[in-house]
Amino acid sequence: MQLLANILLLIGSIFLFLGALGLVRMPDVYNRIQAGTKATTLGALTVLLGMVLHHPGWWLKLLLIAVFILITSPVASSTLARSAWLIGFRPYQRDVEADSAAKNTGAGEHIK
Repeated sequence: MQLLANILLLIGSIFLFLGALGLVRMPDVYNRIQAGTKATTLGALTVLLGMVLHHPGWWLKLLLIAVFILITSPVASSTLARSAWLIGFRPYQRDVEADSAAKNTGAGEHIK
């Protein structure tokens, strides 16, 4: 049981790390919101499940924390996305024509 709890804690920590990495690496605010909510929610719930296996007496407290996370995370992310839209942030769109023109003309290639 302890081994399973440790594995769940490790998996949850990895998801939390990937969520934090997504906040840094994503190109716009909407992708960052998604990375910050989806991966970290899954990571937090996995860590809480691992904690339930480590400390079975805490199950009620950890269940309440999980319910709180499941309720507040979608509400917070949709509120952030709506406010970003209302103040004028538009989704990132890759300029395909400029990328193909740069590829065809050789722009951006290093001189060897």
